[in-house]
Amino acid sequence: MKDVVKGTQYLREGLRLIRQPGLRRYVAMPLLISVVIFTTAILAGVHWLEVLLTWLLGWLPDWLDWLRYLLWPLFALTGVLLVFYTFSLLTNLIAAPFNGLLAEAVERHLDGTSMADAGGWRALLKDILPSLYSELRKLVYFALRALPLGLLFLIPPVNLAAPFLWALFSAWMLAIEYMDYPMANHRLHFAEQRRRLRGRRLLSWGFGGASLLMTVIPVVNFLAMPASVAGATAMWVREFKQAGQVNT
Repeated sequence: MKDVVKGTQYLREGLRLIRQPGLRRYVAMPLLISVVIFTTAILAGVHWLEVLLTWLLGWLPDWLDWLRYLLWPLFALTGVLLVFYTFSLLTNLIAAPFNGLLAEAVERHLDGTSMADAGGWRALLKDILPSLYSELRKLVYFALRALPLGLLFLIPPVNLAAPFLWALFSAWMLAIEYMDYPMANHRLHFAEQRRRLRGRRLLSWGFGGASLLMTVIPVVNFLAMPASVAGATAMWVREFKQAGQVNT
């Protein structure tokens, strides 16, 4: 459990880092994107969650009406996770080039080094297409695993455990999502990124779980993306950077 706790602490460090004077300018655009998209998610989520719960619970026969009180919290939790995690992926897709710059700035702040091809804001346009490609690749990885996992919600009594399995999977995906930014800055491919994270799975789950929790808390979730990028970069510098040769 030590690694799980350490993982959560890196998100807290990310919150501290994005308040540093030298890093605030890199936070502005990801923060603005988060505010716009997550405000939309909150408004849409409240409506569609109510529709989804009414439809799902409507399948119960009258003599199982008592199960509504057991299933409603589970379906509500699942709905919240689905809505905010989906919008989190969309947010990161749009903000990917800016997040790469933030990760670069945080790493330079922490250890005084920069990537060989660092170009600051001038490199933004050049990095847009590679960043979008990386995000789309993660979406494919997510979809290939989320679809069969989603089928568990339709299989009683396995569907009682499905929300917890989904939360665990979401934590893993968020660790992959945010660790991609500092790792990609060092030209580590997606397969290599996952290999390194699997080597510290509990640390990754701890960090991803904390990020997921922050993502589903209204208003606080506006800061989830920049804080997670900064926290993931701190975790990269202290836990992963020396694990094998870094490509620069």
